[in-house]
Amino acid sequence: MTAAGRQPREGLSIGAVLAQLRKDFPGVTISKIRFLESEGLVRPARTPSGYRQFTSADVERLRFVLTAQRDHYLPLKVIKEQLEAADRGAAAGREPTPDPGSRPGRRLVPLDAPDTGVPAPTADDFAGDATARLSSEQLLAEAEIDEALLAELVQYGLIRPGAGGFYDADAVTIAKTVTAMGAFGIEPRHLRALRVSADREVGLLEQVAAPVYRHRDEGARERGDELVRELAALSVTLHTLLVKAGIRGLTHG
Repeated sequence: MTAAGRQPREGLSIGAVLAQLRKDFPGVTISKIRFLESEGLVRPARTPSGYRQFTSADVERLRFVLTAQRDHYLPLKVIKEQLEAADRGAAAGREPTPDPGSRPGRRLVPLDAPDTGVPAPTADDFAGDATARLSSEQLLAEAEIDEALLAELVQYGLIRPGAGGFYDADAVTIAKTVTAMGAFGIEPRHLRALRVSADREVGLLEQVAAPVYRHRDEGARERGDELVRELAALSVTLHTLLVKAGIRGLTHG
């Protein structure tokens, strides 16, 4: 019995779960966990008085979801399909899908993703998360480029320094990608149209998501984030298909 004469609850409270997850996901909030529960990604038990009781399996499930969103930009619909497939496999006696964060370099892709021949990115490809602050010197070292190329990337808007002149981790991947394209004779100035196109897509997504973000209820931020993530994934898919269709026309024309 506790000092107040009550039996302690079994399992983890939502606050205890938050404390565990924040070590690896500093931006996670109680509101985010509740949102993922409302979307059916995790189903904690409840006490008779309504308190949530999370198990260690629930925490790993949340870690799977958050890793898939952060490192692989997957929408919740796809993540939920993966989890449901893992649940079916476990029910049938097969080994369930492992936690994508359990081993470095594990790749997580949609179950029905077409084979494009391009490997899905992993956390190892990004040298950190999107909140990383890299100096110019760090970016040059991580991306293995020189100052002249960095100047071109900034000039043509392919990389944009943030506050204080720092860069995020995605700048490393962009620089490496442009370098790889350079082997085919493509220079940063040739890629400016891609930057303009990306900005237009961002503007379109902003128009769709803005009304959701303006809602004042607790889950508005999470719903807006998920909407943007899902639309971004669809946009990337559409862009890829359009390019593939154009290449087929080029090679079979």
